[in-house]
This record gives sequence, structure tokens and C-alpha cells, in this order.
Amino acid sequence: MSHTVGVRQAQKQKTRQALLDAALVLLEEQSLSSLGIREVTRAVGVAPTAFYRHFRSTADLGVALVEESLGSLHPMIQSTLDETGEHELLIRNTVDLIADYVRAQPSHVRFLARERHGGVQQVREAMHRELIRFSEEAKAAIACHPESEGWSDDDLYMLARLFVDHMVMTAIELVEATPGDEAAIKDMARRQMRVIHLGRAHWLD
Repeated sequence: MSHTVGVRQAQKQKTRQALLDAALVLLEEQSLSSLGIREVTRAVGVAPTAFYRHFRSTADLGVALVEESLGSLHPMIQSTLDETGEHELLIRNTVDLIADYVRAQPSHVRFLARERHGGVQQVREAMHRELIRFSEEAKAAIACHPESEGWSDDDLYMLARLFVDHMVMTAIELVEATPGDEAAIKDMARRQMRVIHLGRAHWLD
């Protein structure tokens, strides 16, 4: 019996992931607010009723895509902020990590870029929640740095939001860039991070 339940659960998860993957492909050409459930299920080859076993609506599917798209960024941002060492090397590594993420997950980043100001409120709110979560994680990591001694909680959170917002916006700029513009965007991102580091060094002056 337990084997049968496990097989069914695996199949259910497989269908759910197939719906997410199909939606992501369809969203390359349209916004989430115009996406139809029948379009998604037709692409997967399942009946429309199967959609509702996994999602309440396309908005619910969009929230799941936000969590999937930003979920893999958590360890990347965490590992970056946990690093110690020479600032210039950290800046270069951070920007390279963002560029690598965009190359590995372009469809997810394009989805975030299109929907961050889109018409589906639940998706905008999900993005906001994820960014708040990123910022809280970043604040905890930054608070452990020697340079953060004497900083207030509010100021640590402000700095964390700067780092997180900068990383997300750099990813979006890279995915929307025309061929040949990546080097210039990465250079601008590194310079902006230098400004953040300089401001951090003198914030308590």
C-alpha cells in the first residue's frame, strides 16, 4: 500500500511540475493575467480538471512560479553574504554569480521581470514576501560581519535591502539585455556595489 501511495504522490508531483514548466514556456509570449487554464493543460496533455488538483487558479500557479523562481536565489545570496575577504573580489564574485543564475534560469528571471509590476496582485504580493524574506536573511548574515558593529537593526535591514534589491535588479537587467550588453551591465553592477560598500564603511562616521 505504501508503495502505491508513493507512486501516486510521485506522479502527482510530476504533473504539477509539468504544469509549472508549461506555464513558464507559455508566459514567454504573454502575461499571466491573459494565460488560460486550458492553454496550460493542453500543453501538458491533461484534462482541465487536473489543473485544479494542483492549483486553485492561474494566480495560484503564478505564486508557485514566484516561489520556484526565487527559491534557488536564497542559497546564492546567502553564500555571497557569508563570504569574507577583500571587497573587490567579493563584488566580482557576486556579480558573476548573478550572471550565472540568469544564464541558467532565463525563463524564470524573465517571468519575474514581466510580472513584478503585472496585473496579478497575488503574484506581486508573493514577490514582495520573497524579497522581505531575502532581506531578513541578508540582515542576519550582514550582522555577523565585523563592519556591522554599532549598526542599529533598522540600518542593518536597510543595508540588506540595498544588497538584495541590487542583486535582483541586476538579474533583471541582464535577462532583458540585448546581445553584447552583458559586459557593460556587469561593470555598472560592480561599480554600484562599490558605492554600497563605501557608504557602509562610512555610515557611522
